[in-house]
Amino acid sequence: MELNWQEMLFQFFGGLGIFLFGIKYMGDGLQKSAGERLKDILDKFTTNPFMGVLAGVFVTVLIQSSSGTTVIVVGLVSAGFMTLRQAIGVIMGANIGTTVTAFIIGFDIGAYALPIIAVGTILLFFFKNKKLQNFGQLIFGFGALFYGLELMGDGMKPLRSLESFHDLTVSMSSSPILGVVIGTLFTVIVQSSSATIGILQELYSSDLIDIQAALPVLFGDNIGTTITAVLAALGASVAARRAAAVHVLFNLIGTTIFLIILPLFQKLILFLQAELNLNEPMTIAFAHGTFNVTNTIIQFPFIALLAVIVTKLIPGQDTFVDSNSKHLDPVFIEQSPSIALGQAKEEVLRMGQFAVKGLEETNEFLKTKSSKNSEAAYQIEGAINNLDKKITNYLVDLSSSSLSEGESERHSILMDTVRDIERIGDHFENIVELIEYQQSNKVKITDDAMQDLETMFSLTIDTVERSLTSLDLNDTNIAREVAEKEDQIDKMERKLRKQHILRLNEGKCSGQAGIVFVDIISNLERIGDHAVNIAEAVLGVE
Repeated sequence: MELNWQEMLFQFFGGLGIFLFGIKYMGDGLQKSAGERLKDILDKFTTNPFMGVLAGVFVTVLIQSSSGTTVIVVGLVSAGFMTLRQAIGVIMGANIGTTVTAFIIGFDIGAYALPIIAVGTILLFFFKNKKLQNFGQLIFGFGALFYGLELMGDGMKPLRSLESFHDLTVSMSSSPILGVVIGTLFTVIVQSSSATIGILQELYSSDLIDIQAALPVLFGDNIGTTITAVLAALGASVAARRAAAVHVLFNLIGTTIFLIILPLFQKLILFLQAELNLNEPMTIAFAHGTFNVTNTIIQFPFIALLAVIVTKLIPGQDTFVDSNSKHLDPVFIEQSPSIALGQAKEEVLRMGQFAVKGLEETNEFLKTKSSKNSEAAYQIEGAINNLDKKITNYLVDLSSSSLSEGESERHSILMDTVRDIERIGDHFENIVELIEYQQSNKVKITDDAMQDLETMFSLTIDTVERSLTSLDLNDTNIAREVAEKEDQIDKMERKLRKQHILRLNEGKCSGQAGIVFVDIISNLERIGDHAVNIAEAVLGVE
């Protein structure tokens, strides 16, 4: 029998495309239905590694992608919201969560794929209610997933008559390492373990591959899915690269363990298949689930060791910024509002030091154009935003306590100062984005202009530092110095604008360079305004 290669390839790749679209669309629908607070879930519910595992499972079930969860984790670690140990728990949970797709596929409802798509379409296009539309998206994606699988299955069926394919599966049965390599490579290409495990379920149900060859491919699928997180971590912080490395290491260790006990694992899966009367796709789903749950149970006690290993594998100074509060103990609000106010002040000053550090990193980025500095600035800005929320909530809770007149005044000053520091963070983030624009568009800033920016940056950083010192010491003399320095910043900004217009008229710089230069000095001038707001609060000036 002659194979129609064109029809086979069209059905397989078309089916794969519809399957991947179905998973993505279903995940998006679930995400919208549940609300888009995934980062908050991961941030709040990862207090210990066990909670991290549960959070990882939950979020991965919502977005239908362990790679997606790990990419979010890499971002959170990079932004300082999560430690490496917390991240390891979430990554373990993500591997368990991704098995849900395989179990969904295990329910053989491919024959109803098209009616399910039709129901999803009706909900999407004939109803204005947002919740119904999100549900329709979920249903449509669910149907597309099964329809894609059906097409892939039809495309692969003729392979059973192909001698070379038969030889390959025999080789995979006798050499598990080959199966692992094939599974890894295919998942690296497709970038979805759910898709490759779906294909494996179709191959097994069509008798194109036996369980002995299927299990090592399944292990390889789990290794291959780590590529997305690895790509996301390239160029990110040291902590983010370590989080991605944990994902790779976790699956490599699990695969090694299961290859050693492969005959035993195979007997267990065949026993489950017979005892529970499982169909072929559900058998692979159980194998996938058992692999990931057992792997998590085995490696969970060694989270600290995994953290040590990746720290050794990926050396370097970790630029981790701890954005969690250090001083905000809610006990003091009830017992001693006066102490609580002092604790809040300490946290505000810590937030202010982040602002100074962020400005310094931004200044370095302007000079070096190194992504290390921009990454650090973004990380610090994220930490400032996080502390802004936590300190504000603490101060709001504190406002309901009985405060004296003097304490109420200090409370009000701290509320205003938090807002000013948060705005300083926004402004240096704006400057980082302007420098990135300058880099990507190859905008040349003249040496004179760079010197001017350096002078203004130094003055601005010094002004912010002094404003925080005046708050810390409640020193009115330093506060007056801040007001004078802010006046210098205002005059400097006006002077530099005039000098820039002269450079433009003389043709020494381009219009694009002018926009970048003027926007940077404008942001620095506003930072000066926020610094003087802090000082004026100390002086008691409205």
